[in-house]
Amino acid sequence: MNKINHDQLLSLEHPFVKIPVEKLRSSLRTSQKHIEKEIANLTDKVSEISKKSVQGSMDSKQVEVALEAIVNRLSTLKRKLKDTRADEALYSQRTKVRLQHLQDFTTIATLDSDDFSRWSRVRLNRIVIDYMLRDGFKETASLLAKSEHIEDLVDIELFAQSAKVEQALTRQSCTECLQWCKDNNSSLKKIKSTLEFSLREQEFIELARERRSQEAIAYAKKYLTPWQETHIKEINHVMALLAFPPETKCHPYKRLYDKSRWNDLVAQFRSNNFALQFFTPEPLLNVTLQAGLSALKTPMCYQPDNRNFNCPVCDPETLGALAADLPLSHHFNSSIVCRISGQIMNEDNLPMALPNGYVYSYNALSEMASLHNGKITCPRTGEVFDSTQMKKVFIS
Repeated sequence: MNKINHDQLLSLEHPFVKIPVEKLRSSLRTSQKHIEKEIANLTDKVSEISKKSVQGSMDSKQVEVALEAIVNRLSTLKRKLKDTRADEALYSQRTKVRLQHLQDFTTIATLDSDDFSRWSRVRLNRIVIDYMLRDGFKETASLLAKSEHIEDLVDIELFAQSAKVEQALTRQSCTECLQWCKDNNSSLKKIKSTLEFSLREQEFIELARERRSQEAIAYAKKYLTPWQETHIKEINHVMALLAFPPETKCHPYKRLYDKSRWNDLVAQFRSNNFALQFFTPEPLLNVTLQAGLSALKTPMCYQPDNRNFNCPVCDPETLGALAADLPLSHHFNSSIVCRISGQIMNEDNLPMALPNGYVYSYNALSEMASLHNGKITCPRTGEVFDSTQMKKVFIS
């Protein structure tokens, strides 16, 4: 009963190891690019010097000056490689420490062992640190990591870097975020990000807000025109701001002038940054808590007259809010019967939950979807869902 399911827990730890591995790979790619670029340049320079020296078009003094320039470039390359080597050593160390942390877990057999308690404490601390970093409590997170000696198990500096960009966006400046987009251009293209366009669009809006029409038109020609193939509708829409003042009551353009768009940019940057850094979209603390809450949520929860003070889901102000969108787990019968088909739900006919929390059998929902172009109608509420929205339910 107390046996640990290692695979189940380790499935949540994929980003934990992937983050330093990918940062190490990125650092190695950067070093390789520096080396290839400089070697190609220096090879050309040496060939040019050799050719001109043989032809007599360069005297010894000029050759000496040219060679000194080459030495200076090599010194610059050495400094760049030294910086990337430090990053490589850091992420190599982190990868090793994190793999060892997970390896220690695989050697633990039972939940009631002292080894599992110690390991769980470390895991809880790093999950809490991750949550604090996402909420901006960098100093507190740093102190906790230092006091628990788990600096290599968390990614404080990555959050610190992204915090600078978020703070700039909060101050209504796109400069730092545009530079971040430039530095990560190839990666952003792979995930089909539109963050750079959103930033350019916002800078145009700010010029229109200040009624600097000529500058706005020049800006649009330079920075919005390259996006016309994929965003022509949005460009036409935003260009119309030149005819509408910031105090306009016309709803579509009033919405473009709304300062809340800066908050949308922060959210978009954070989403893109998490994707590039291989962070989970949701804090692992939320994921872990929801996994536990889903096992406790019953049809009796959220009923004021039937609240159980021992049930965390029954408190709508705290954990109950986190459990609001989770499916119900409670069942009343020893055999679970599908309301649609009347068939028993088991390993051959799995229970599947719709987004509204109601559970039906996989066979019944699949048959309904096949007859209605992939759409499923909940017989209890009449709500219509796509077949891809149903999720497997695990009943304990």
